[in-house]
Amino acid sequence: MTATAPRTASLARTTKETSIQLDFVLDGTGAITVNTGVGFLDHMLVLMAVHGFFDLKISAQGDVEVDDHHTVEDVGICLGQAFAQALGNKAGICRYGHAYVPMDEALARVCLDFSNRPFLHYQVEISEQKIGTFDVPLAKEFFRAFSLHAGITLHIDLLHGENGHHILEAIFKALGRAVALAAAPHPLVTGQLSSKGML
Repeated sequence: MTATAPRTASLARTTKETSIQLDFVLDGTGAITVNTGVGFLDHMLVLMAVHGFFDLKISAQGDVEVDDHHTVEDVGICLGQAFAQALGNKAGICRYGHAYVPMDEALARVCLDFSNRPFLHYQVEISEQKIGTFDVPLAKEFFRAFSLHAGITLHIDLLHGENGHHILEAIFKALGRAVALAAAPHPLVTGQLSSKGML
C-alpha cells in the first residue's frame, strides 16, 4: 500500500466478553458514530477522531455488567488494528508525530513513532479514581492495547493538570493530532522511512 492509496479499515472482533464492529477512514473529516456502551470512552474517541481528522464508526457490546475493562481494552485493540490495516506497510508516511494540547489547567504531550516496535510510556497522575462511572486506570489499558496493535512506540506525559476529565481530554486530543502528523504522507519519502530500509 502506498501513502496515496485509500487508507481505510473495516474489522469485527468477537470474544466471549465483547463484540465490536469498526469502520475507519484515516484521511477523513472527523465524521464519527461511536457507541461502545462506555459513555466516557465514546466522548474521548470523538475528540481523538475530530482532532485527528479521521472518520470512525464503532459499535460495541461488552460485559459492562462486570465492569468496563474488557470493552475499553478491546476497543483499543480494534482501533490499533484499524490503523495498522489502513497504513499497510507504512510506506511514504512521516512516521513520527507529536502534539502538545492544553485543556484549561491541563497540558498533555504525546509523542509517537509508527515503528512496528510497540511500547507505551505513560507518565500521568490523576487523583480521581473515577470520572463519572469511568474507572480512570482503564485509560492506560486503552493506550497500551492501541499502541500494541497499531505497532506504535507511544509516549504520553502529563506536564501539569488537576482535573481528571481535562487531563484525559487533553491526552486524547493530543493523540489524535500526533497520529495525524505521523500518518501523513511525506513528499520526500517513497518507501519506509528507516535507515535500515524497513520497519
